[in-house]
Amino acid sequence: MTERTRRSWTEADRLAALAAYDILDTAREPAFDGIARLLAQIFDAPIALVNLIDSDRAWFKAEVGTGMTGGTIETSFCAVNIREGEGDVMVVADATLDPRFADNPFVSGEPGLRFYAGRLLRTPEGIPLGALCVHDLKPRSDTLNPIQASALEVLAGQVMDQMELRRALRAGALEILSRQAVETELAATIEALAESEQKFRVITESMPQMVWSTLPDGFHDYFNARWYEFTGMEEGASDGDGWAGMFHADDQDRARELWQHCLATGEPYEIEYRLRHASGTYRWVLGRARPIRDASGRIIRWFGTCTDIDELKRLQDGKDLLSQELSHRIKNIFAVVSALIALSAREFPEAQPFAKAVRDRVSALARAHEFVRPHTEASRPSVGSMTLHAFLDALFRPYTDDAGRSRIILQGDDAVFDDQAATSVALLFHELATNAAKYGALSLPGGGVELTTQSVGDRFVLTWDERDGPGIDGPPTRTGFGSSLATVSVEGQLGGRLERSWRPGGLLVVADLPATALSRRRAALKAV
Repeated sequence: MTERTRRSWTEADRLAALAAYDILDTAREPAFDGIARLLAQIFDAPIALVNLIDSDRAWFKAEVGTGMTGGTIETSFCAVNIREGEGDVMVVADATLDPRFADNPFVSGEPGLRFYAGRLLRTPEGIPLGALCVHDLKPRSDTLNPIQASALEVLAGQVMDQMELRRALRAGALEILSRQAVETELAATIEALAESEQKFRVITESMPQMVWSTLPDGFHDYFNARWYEFTGMEEGASDGDGWAGMFHADDQDRARELWQHCLATGEPYEIEYRLRHASGTYRWVLGRARPIRDASGRIIRWFGTCTDIDELKRLQDGKDLLSQELSHRIKNIFAVVSALIALSAREFPEAQPFAKAVRDRVSALARAHEFVRPHTEASRPSVGSMTLHAFLDALFRPYTDDAGRSRIILQGDDAVFDDQAATSVALLFHELATNAAKYGALSLPGGGVELTTQSVGDRFVLTWDERDGPGIDGPPTRTGFGSSLATVSVEGQLGGRLERSWRPGGLLVVADLPATALSRRRAALKAV
């Protein structure tokens, strides 16, 4: 594109052209949603957008992977593409290395955008209205392969065709067309559909994945060349239900039940199963399918892919085995350390109180490791679900009354929990519980503790409230090692704040943490 072409329109022209389509803030439409889903599948990317740039915002007519309706101009990659106007296609291999985007909050923070590829959506007069784009959370090449480049071009054209059709229908243009014009338009549409079908086949035949499609009732009527190459079947032999016998016997019922469920509900299809290879062996594949709907929401076709993941599956199995062995060795180390401390205490009786405190702390760390370590299906039930409440229930199990009821009452919001926070949380509440048992509410028969967990915006607050224990005159005159350890665990390791209040009725401790401190995934669950 020449400089003269780029500057042949003004921002006022661009906004007027966008307004003429009367599309901003309209409801979701299957035609646009289908384009975004297909683009995400072709790029194997988690995020795809039909992004229109208004004067002060970016608005998504369709999106995959964000759950949002739009964003700000300042954070929009597509707005930069329009503003700089160096070509129809912009590719950013790694946004952290690009000075235009390195400080973008969606790059430096969650969800951690890295790769971007977008093609401008232009009116017939060449005015850009937005872009059709994909994002990935991992860096990629700065060059698109022929399939990706062709897909961006074809699908961006389809977006604009849909927008032109909406405008024509709104203006009543179709009602005043003559019979000849209607016939001409119909012929052009048929020709365009044939061309689109040809391009679709070129793209799917070039893809490394197996690609297939079915009618709304699930009847398979298309498989690409990769399918026949992988399975060794004759062309057409797997149409209809002929493909079903390709599954491993142990996977057939599971795959069939899920497929029938998706056909009945329209839910996306995703499953791992073993598929018979041309060599006669079975290989693991990842099967995915999405429905294509018409303007009324009726499913008109299913498109799916099968990706060979056999090597990845074997690597994962090996990794799991190694993790299990390493975890078992770590567990043994905890036991050896605890035994060494006990033996040393026998040799030096004067150190026995100190040795007991150290062993208790090592035991707390061992329980934290037992909770978050990799587990087999046989070992997993012993530690419960991977949540904060399940972890704390296991940690507080020794503190019960004569009837076997816990003297530490846990209530409030639960949270996703993993090894990121396990050690720090274990040390914090081990110190609080042991101190309460020695000096606080748990040292008296009628005393108890309420531990309340609460999710408050981007914070997670844990409140330890001791009641009916010995009277407290005020804060201690000396800070012990346990108190220092608790402070370091919260403020140093979890990045939170720890506050203590020595009330006459019992100790009150509040740990105010970032919501993301408990799990690596927590931010992703709330991410855009």
